[in-house]
Amino acid sequence: MTQLTELLTTWLPAQRWFAAKGVDLQDVSIAAQSRLVDDLDGATVDHLILTVHSSLGTQYYQLFVGWRDYLPDRLGHVTIGWLDNRTAYDALHDSAFSEYLLRGIAENATWGSLRLRAEPSGVIDPAARGLVISGEQSNTSIIFGDSAILKVFRRLEAGINPDVEIHRALHAADSKHVAQPLGVLDTDIDGIPTTLGFLSSFFANSADGWAMATASVRDLLGEGDLRADEVGGDFAAEAKRLGIAVAEVHRDLATAFGTRELTGRAWEAVIDAMITEAGRVAGHVPAIANDLAGIVATFEQARSVDTAVIVQRVHGDLHLGQTLRTLTGWAIIDFEGEPAKSLVERKEHQLLAKDIAGMLRSFDYAANHLLPSGATDAQQTYRANEWANRNRAAFIAGYSAADGAPPLGAPEVIRAFELDKAVYEVAYEHGNRPGWEPIPLHAVATLIKAGGNK
Repeated sequence: MTQLTELLTTWLPAQRWFAAKGVDLQDVSIAAQSRLVDDLDGATVDHLILTVHSSLGTQYYQLFVGWRDYLPDRLGHVTIGWLDNRTAYDALHDSAFSEYLLRGIAENATWGSLRLRAEPSGVIDPAARGLVISGEQSNTSIIFGDSAILKVFRRLEAGINPDVEIHRALHAADSKHVAQPLGVLDTDIDGIPTTLGFLSSFFANSADGWAMATASVRDLLGEGDLRADEVGGDFAAEAKRLGIAVAEVHRDLATAFGTRELTGRAWEAVIDAMITEAGRVAGHVPAIANDLAGIVATFEQARSVDTAVIVQRVHGDLHLGQTLRTLTGWAIIDFEGEPAKSLVERKEHQLLAKDIAGMLRSFDYAANHLLPSGATDAQQTYRANEWANRNRAAFIAGYSAADGAPPLGAPEVIRAFELDKAVYEVAYEHGNRPGWEPIPLHAVATLIKAGGNK
């Protein structure tokens, strides 16, 4: 192990985007290293692809490592360590380098094994100032002025990232619900072109869907005598518009990537996987063990639907936090799919019910996030559920009313996908935020009852 990899072995587990936290790191090695710039405002910058071996298997990550004799205070929080009288740091946080990176994309530069390419129809402002967004988890994003945002994928897997594929396809379909692709950064891994970063237009002056929804819930709970439809912050009209936006995105994805019908055996496998996972969770979460019979019965109802099961490309990880209310309507962001799944899995055709269930669960969480311990105030609990039901119904109504909306599918199927998501949430909260466990547990009970299984 080199001195640099020794530094990285200590530094990596502290990064929010590093997936192998809390496990034994068996080995960290440098798979590829390219010098990108020798002297940029006093800095030298290298691009590294790291191979990380741990109990989770083999993972690949990328780093832009800057080197300086003297590190300004503004970069002190991204220090990696010290080597040969120089300071190593995460250069993506260095505005001098991020702006150099933006200019490289605008100019279609090639830096060693890295290719920086502008999209044919994109307009890039190469003079825009870069600022890293705080709070990112699996990636690092840099906003350039109010015109562009560059998402740098920290964990790599050989192939084109679905975020790029889907944005290109939806932009070609003239979708008004996605950002415009502006450029990509890629390289080859094992001879396969692999996305390193994606530049797209930035929705300035937009509001996060989760923030809007939870503000609406606070307004409702703060008004003791008003119903959800009487409060000034009523969200139902926006929920309906959001449903329309999601349906139109699904419609355009079906046109761009096609659809197919699952065979009976393939659909059986989907239900079997849900039942297997619920059984696994029941093994360590007593509340799920108590409800397991009702959970399985609800899944079995979906197994026996007599309508065709159609699959297509979907968002894959849809919730209110993946939506933005812009000045002209709702936009959908982050089409990477579930980060924990492989690239192949994230590109698979799936049921629309997966995205629908994700949004329905998100409305439920927004309604109850202020009552994580299971409120003893019966009125507030009732009103939170009233908000959730009103906005879930509005979302479904909007989806169904959209121009060319794909069929929602059988209610039993949507219920099964939502229940599968709720079981996952119970497992997560049980292990990480026990005080929040009542939120998805209530959903599990409600969904079982809706199927007549409790």
